[in-house]
Amino acid sequence: MPARISTTPVLRIVLAPDSFKGSLAAPDVCAALARGIVRAIPDAQIRARPMADGGEGTLDAVLSAVGAAGRRLVRDVAGADGAPVHAAYGVIETQDGTTAGPTAVIEVAQVVGITDARAMAAPLADRSTRGVGDLVVALLDAGVRRFMIGLGGSSTNDGGSGLLAALGVALLDADGRALPATPRALTRLARVDATTLDARVGQSSLRIMSDVNNPLTGALGATAVFGPQKGVAPDDVAALDAALAERALGRDVARRAGAGAAGGLGFALQLVGGTFASGAEVVAGLIGLDAALADADWAITGEGRSDRQTLLAKAPFVVARHAAAHGVPVTLVSGAVDAAALAELGAHFAGCFALPNGPATLADCIGNAALLLEARAEQAARVFAAGRGIPHRTVE
Repeated sequence: MPARISTTPVLRIVLAPDSFKGSLAAPDVCAALARGIVRAIPDAQIRARPMADGGEGTLDAVLSAVGAAGRRLVRDVAGADGAPVHAAYGVIETQDGTTAGPTAVIEVAQVVGITDARAMAAPLADRSTRGVGDLVVALLDAGVRRFMIGLGGSSTNDGGSGLLAALGVALLDADGRALPATPRALTRLARVDATTLDARVGQSSLRIMSDVNNPLTGALGATAVFGPQKGVAPDDVAALDAALAERALGRDVARRAGAGAAGGLGFALQLVGGTFASGAEVVAGLIGLDAALADADWAITGEGRSDRQTLLAKAPFVVARHAAAHGVPVTLVSGAVDAAALAELGAHFAGCFALPNGPATLADCIGNAALLLEARAEQAARVFAAGRGIPHRTVE
């Protein structure tokens, strides 16, 4: 007997997750979700659009979007603790017929990432963004004058002083002696000499990509909000925040959106002329998210952990916003979902799912993330298909 041909419309499903930090890259998350979906809806048309918002995975997302125009390279620079790290970065060759030259893509998490256990073992007061500045200088030496810099996932809280020092800015104590570019040394900072800033920085375009819009200091600043996850003890928050506030070169820049990103690296980059942008919006444009959503039936997004910060322009929220503009329901499938934030998340997502089946260790969840994603995607797809009146199998 010939196969019965289904008259059920093919579902068009967009997969646009961020990476699951320390576990799976965004393309791998897409692959796992797709495997689960096709078990429930074999005829589904899957459109994978791996997302990022400036943090871990941004480099891969950008290079994937530009295809053959981009190259992934590696350079040894100083990590947050001063020891060498093999930092990946990208170079995109100009394809628009202009003479602007290549664009470098720097993911700060590749240099001073919070997932670097060795650097995280060093006291926060001694961690520096110097290596990020060293990478910028090396690229300037190579003739690059356009930069895309993703700020998420850093382990540093030096106000970007390390980057500034690498770019030629002199940090001096009361006796005119040069200081180390670390949070500990900022308490002795008496004078900043910016006349020695590398002149090539002023001739360059610095596009800053971030998932947060916090100012440098204060209750919503870099130290108060993000310091604890980097190792700042509660009793030390006020002192470190005060050191950044008192020594900030440009008070108006310190109050700008995104100045608090990456422990103040957003402040330093804006201070030398960088322009701030939502990292997720930049990536969404590069990967053609709107085109993929235009005639879609459903979308799935996710990240390692979803909580109230997700709604502050992180990748899943930006995906939800774009999907809403096209009238497409979007489901959240994340490694963990903060129960206290479910009501707020639920206002933007058609269902919020976490990976664990029950009590489990973090190590187990990370090690089995792909299998857990497949299972969650399959069950979510069965619910979605049932709501559309689509049987589990559309052909036989």
